[in-house]
Amino acid sequence: MKPFLLLATRADDSVADTEYEAFLKYGGLAPDELVRIRLERGPMPEIDLDEYSGIIVGGGPFNATDPVDQKSDAQLRVEAEISALLDRVVARDFPFFGACYGIGTLGIHQGGVVDGTYAERAGAVAIAVTEEGATDPVLADLPTVFDAFVGHKEALSVAPPNATVLASSSSCPIQMFKIGQNIYATQFHPELDVPGIVERMQAYRHEGYFAPHELDALIDEVSAADVSASSRVIRNFVSRYASNYDQPDS
Repeated sequence: MKPFLLLATRADDSVADTEYEAFLKYGGLAPDELVRIRLERGPMPEIDLDEYSGIIVGGGPFNATDPVDQKSDAQLRVEAEISALLDRVVARDFPFFGACYGIGTLGIHQGGVVDGTYAERAGAVAIAVTEEGATDPVLADLPTVFDAFVGHKEALSVAPPNATVLASSSSCPIQMFKIGQNIYATQFHPELDVPGIVERMQAYRHEGYFAPHELDALIDEVSAADVSASSRVIRNFVSRYASNYDQPDS
């Protein structure tokens, strides 16, 4: 099969490596089946979509709602590069999966509104599958309500006009949506298990996702959570696109 491509933006090497290993593990992928490009390190190379089964965009420290004059040169470059790539992805309805940072970039690209209305403190939340989500292959075999880890300062408050909302939660109405037939994004982190979120909370304890003094209590809280169902979203996406899919007529 053609490999998948992971576009990453995390500067912390340990957290970046753990994210990559999580997508390998829960996607059922070998290292040569998931190519990683760390965009925070330098410009995005030329990407030939025909060389990949699909594209995954992980989470990261960038926020779309940061004031432009407070965004680093790297952040501005990454935003422009991903937007240009999404032009091609959407035009072809090419398999794409964005988690957290990925939902914001895709949402803005497609005309949605991202702001701080539905920010969520790091932890586990109950995700409810919508009626449309219940019949979607990427949510196949998941319960109608499942727990997943979240942690974000911004989220979609208005979905793109051409989006189908697939999952929601009481604290964030747009937890997952779809564009076309093959383009997906989640606000929650399906790649995160307990060790993964604990590492991120420790690494980002001073980044505003929660009050630093809450760390120990939050670790106790997330350690009791069962988020095993959420990772099936990654496996389903990989399984669906690991072999050739029907390209739309051009």
